[in-house]
Parts: sequence; structure tokens; C-alpha cells
Amino acid sequence: MNRKVLIIEDNDDIRESTAEVLDLAGYKTFTAKHGKIGVEMAVNHLPDVILCDIMMPELDGYGVLYLLNKNPKTANIPFIFITAKTERADMRKGMEMGADDYLTKPFDDTELFRAIESRFKKKQQATSFSLAEGNGETVMDELRKKGKPRAVNSKQVIYIEGDEPTHLYYVVKGQVKTYKRFKDGRELSSGLYHDGDFFGYESLCNGELYAENAATLTESEIIHIPKADFMEYLLSHQVVSKTFIGLLSGNVRDKGKQMLQLAYSSVRKRVAEALLQVATKFGDGEANTCTIRISRDDLAALVGTASETVSRMLADFKDEKLIDKTGNAINILSIEKLRNIKQ
Repeated sequence: MNRKVLIIEDNDDIRESTAEVLDLAGYKTFTAKHGKIGVEMAVNHLPDVILCDIMMPELDGYGVLYLLNKNPKTANIPFIFITAKTERADMRKGMEMGADDYLTKPFDDTELFRAIESRFKKKQQATSFSLAEGNGETVMDELRKKGKPRAVNSKQVIYIEGDEPTHLYYVVKGQVKTYKRFKDGRELSSGLYHDGDFFGYESLCNGELYAENAATLTESEIIHIPKADFMEYLLSHQVVSKTFIGLLSGNVRDKGKQMLQLAYSSVRKRVAEALLQVATKFGDGEANTCTIRISRDDLAALVGTASETVSRMLADFKDEKLIDKTGNAINILSIEKLRNIKQ
């Protein structure tokens, strides 16, 4: 069976010539002239690899990657950015968002084949690793079954900074935040978790007291897995250790990014980033729009500013037709425009 490659590129010559070369090499290709069509084709055809330009009308490459990462069907498809030399400084952003590789225009046939085959090889190695482990999902399911599910009301504290960690937590359904509380009563959120997420593992892995607090944002069902069971699986199963190494690495990256934003980004940019963060975790919607539900105080804790400041900024965003509000819901009218807000 021919491997499928999706090419998302607004330049007709590059798009068609790349498809022609890959067709001749035995690949089955699909092409899209801008991001919105590309997202639809990725969902419909589930290609083995995606080549995507960064600068495009309708929806840029970053928006394409964001939407594909949100969809479980497409989140694990290898993704290669196509970029002009003048855009190479932006590649760090793409790699941080989860891109696997990039090709710099103009690229030759050898570079193209090497990039694609490298993605196939790594995907095959990952599959082989999973098979060698037995069944990774089965092992993770066994770990989850070591705990007891508990119903937790909205706004309930799960653990407090300075407590001794005794459990690993898994969100069956609901929404959870982790946060720091300062002496003057201010809060700074450090993480958001929803269905299918683990939390509380940093202190377990470090062997330290909790460095932050955790509380529910909505009514939730959370599995409490005893520390002893978690440590046994962490040390005995590679798939478990690999999973939590990845989670820890992601947390370090996210917290570093948060500190940089607090130090250098304007409040306007930070509010936009916070809305995008909530949309990624809790939003429901399609393409370039999304609806989120979060209190003003919780949003302020993500931004690291006063709730009154957040209210003023949301009013500005509403006037600019970036968002709308319906009751306690915030309707994001353009994810792309929010992402492109400058300092």
C-alpha cells in the first residue's frame, strides 16, 4: 500500500512539483492550496506525513498544526514545515508547537525524500518500541486501575503546597488547575488539566513536598493512584517512565515560557496567550473559532495580573471583534488573530 503524503502549500509551482516528484517515487499524494482545506483533507485522508508551508492565506501553518494537534485522529501524524530562508527564525516556534522537522525553500529531491523517510523511520521505531513493551495502553490502563475514582465538586482543593505527596492523580472527566498562592492573596496558575491528563507527578518523581496547590475548576471525576503503585510502575515499565519523562519535559518548557511572558510580554499579549491556552485544553469548537468557559479570576491567575485588568482587556478584545461573550462563556471569534497579537 502506497504511503500517503499531504502537501499544504499556497504556491502552485512548489505544491504541484513536490506532488509530482513524490508521485513518481511511489507515494500517494494529496494537495491543498491553503490551511483550511489542508486541515479538512488531513482529517478525511489521515496521511502518513504532512508537508505544510508556514505563511499562507486563510489559515497559516501554525494554525494548521494547532488544529491537527487538538484532533486525536491527526495529533500523531508526522508534521514537516516548509519555510523560506527568511522565516527560519520562526522555526523555533513551530518546533515548540510540536512540528517534527522542516524543509527550507528551495529544497532538492534528496532533501525532500530524506526528511520524509526520516519521519517514517522514527514512527516505525516508536511502533516497534510500543510492541516490544507489550501493549503500552494496557500498561497505562493497569496503572489507572490501581487507583480509586472519586467525584469532586467544583472549586475543591485536592492538595496544598507543602503537603507530602501520597497519590498520582488522573482526570477521568472535568477540569483542574495547579497554582501558586502568594501572601497577599494573589494567585498564579501553573497548569491546566482535563479529561485524560495526569497531574501531581512532579513532586512524586522529585521526592519533594508539593510546590504548588491543585483544585478543580468544575465538577470532576479523579482517580487517586497510591504513590507506591505509581513508583512501582515507573521503575518497572519503560512505557510508563517514557510517558512521565515526556510530561515532565513539557512542564519545564511550559513554565519557562510562562516566566518569559511574565517578564517580557505586555498584558494584552499575555491575555491572548491565556485564552489560547484555555482553548487548547478546554475549548469546544472547530477551525478558527472556539468557546471556552473560565471565570475572570481564574483567567487573571493564568495571566498573572488583576482580574480588573483582565476585564478591561476582554472588553477591548470584544470591541476588536476577537471575542464575544455569552453568559459565562467566551466565544473566540478568531484563534489566528489572537495568536498573531503582538506585544
